[in-house]
Amino acid sequence: MKTEKIYLSHLKSISELEQAIQEYVSFYNHERFQKKLNDCSPVEYRETVAA
Repeated sequence: MKTEKIYLSHLKSISELEQAIQEYVSFYNHERFQKKLNDCSPVEYRETVAA
């Protein structure tokens, strides 16, 4: 997270940092495809396994 989002951002306050973290976690869980999860996002993979 630090190298993909935090270090690349110029955050000016704690609230901006909190918002950036929330956005990244949402992106990571819903949009970022992962090879080890059969090229699915964590949410998609969890839904596939649970079905």
